[in-house]
Amino acid sequence: MAEAQALADREPSEKEIRLVIGASSAGTIFEWYDFFIYGTLAYILKDAFYATDNETLGLLLVWSTFAVGFAFRPLGAVLFGFLGDKLGRKYTFLVTVTLMGIATAGVGLIPTVDTIGMAAPIIVIVLRIIQGLALGGEYGGAAIYVAEHAPPEKRGFYTSFIQASVAGGFVLSIIVVLACRALIPEEAFAAWGWRVPFLLSIALLAISLWMRLKLSESPVFQAMKESGETAGNPFIESFTYPGNPKRIFVALFGVSGILTTIWYTGFFSTMSFLRGPMHVADQTVELVLLVSGLIVMSFYVIIGKWSDKVGRKLPIIIGAALTLALLFPLFWMLGSFANPGIAAAAERNPVTVSGPACVTDPFAELAKREQTDCGKVLETLTASGVPYTLKDASVLGLSVGGNPVAVDPAWFSDGAARRTGIHAALGQYGFDFAKQQPPAANILGIGAVLLALGMLSALTYGSVAALLSEMFPPRIRYSSMSIPYHIGAGYLGGFLPLIAGVIVASTGDIYAGLWYTWGVVAFGLAVALWGLKGGPPKDFADD
Repeated sequence: MAEAQALADREPSEKEIRLVIGASSAGTIFEWYDFFIYGTLAYILKDAFYATDNETLGLLLVWSTFAVGFAFRPLGAVLFGFLGDKLGRKYTFLVTVTLMGIATAGVGLIPTVDTIGMAAPIIVIVLRIIQGLALGGEYGGAAIYVAEHAPPEKRGFYTSFIQASVAGGFVLSIIVVLACRALIPEEAFAAWGWRVPFLLSIALLAISLWMRLKLSESPVFQAMKESGETAGNPFIESFTYPGNPKRIFVALFGVSGILTTIWYTGFFSTMSFLRGPMHVADQTVELVLLVSGLIVMSFYVIIGKWSDKVGRKLPIIIGAALTLALLFPLFWMLGSFANPGIAAAAERNPVTVSGPACVTDPFAELAKREQTDCGKVLETLTASGVPYTLKDASVLGLSVGGNPVAVDPAWFSDGAARRTGIHAALGQYGFDFAKQQPPAANILGIGAVLLALGMLSALTYGSVAALLSEMFPPRIRYSSMSIPYHIGAGYLGGFLPLIAGVIVASTGDIYAGLWYTWGVVAFGLAVALWGLKGGPPKDFADD
């Protein structure tokens, strides 16, 4: 094949391969750090940029803005995929990392909502759009660049470092936050110290550009350019090339949909779950995520190397099937390790809410609709991680263990007063809403659950850069793999925290949001079984 011949004619040395992997991976770590630092600091940003005392709504607004960046990733994939297939892999992802660094640093310079009002969240949204566009071009460029330098028998191994680097960006964001917490007093960090991790992007951008400027163009692209075989319009050809519509569909649902929902569930949903309804101390959450994340990075490399022997399909099928079987049990275990007291108190003294119109409207305040009094109580219970039973009644009532709780009218005009009052009332029956510091054995249990979720992610993600590179023809590879990857990652995965949060807020069940992940993975598994080729890995060939 032409691709194999190009690699044979321009086979990079071991030193060049190390530089290719190192520069691509480092740039990917820094760029994903820029993207993830927003999610890591979501609990602070909700107060900095959104004027609401409704804790649930504030977090949903943060996740909405988080999702905006993902919504623009497919457009970035189209734009930078076009440039990558026309102008080259190297210079395209130099542009993407520059845009990401500038936009991230910009978030650290925005005045708070108390200073400039609604202009603050609007500016954040604009910068998130720029981040999403940049990230839409980054992953495809880095993955293809490494894949097109790698010998076929090591392609899964070499490209797995790109997947590990995505997790590395998340880990780096936690390291920086922990370092800032250690150096900046807590009140100062909440007031202004949170800006430091964003401003650090300038230094990371300089390092990334320095490393990537030392790279040469991909040998496969060089060969295509010299022979005049580059695509005329990569976007159009991606949908007209024989067999490509099916490949794009499979890549979207059978690959990207699976990996991205598992990834965000394993990393972001666990972080929100532990910090929110489980009330685990912030620093404890960050430390356990840091240690587990560092270990999980190695899983991606192991799976990528394994896929060079068994093929790309088998690990994905195993990971998706295990996710369907283990997702809910793993989160139930996570809850029992993180805060067993709430579950035990709810079992001894079950909470019952009775009244008219007992439904929650998570966006009532934003839409200027009046949340019912019962809905306000339910919202506070859900945000606090308290399970409850609903009963129809003509008058609002709250009982714990069959004992009625006095409902203070002040609760319904002040969210903070409602939260304080409900916590105090339930506290008399064994509910503990203080920040939790689980014992060492429980922390080890939490870490074990996070590692299990990390392995599920590695199985479905470790071989993906190699797989997607092999699925599409070289002349339109950047566009063809970037478009389905970023539609899946942008919409199916990027909206996961928001969708799961709305499901939880609407149902009152802190585990109900997992059904979104389960449904996407179930559909993706069916598509993968049907559309992915099994057997040993091989370069692209026309069907």
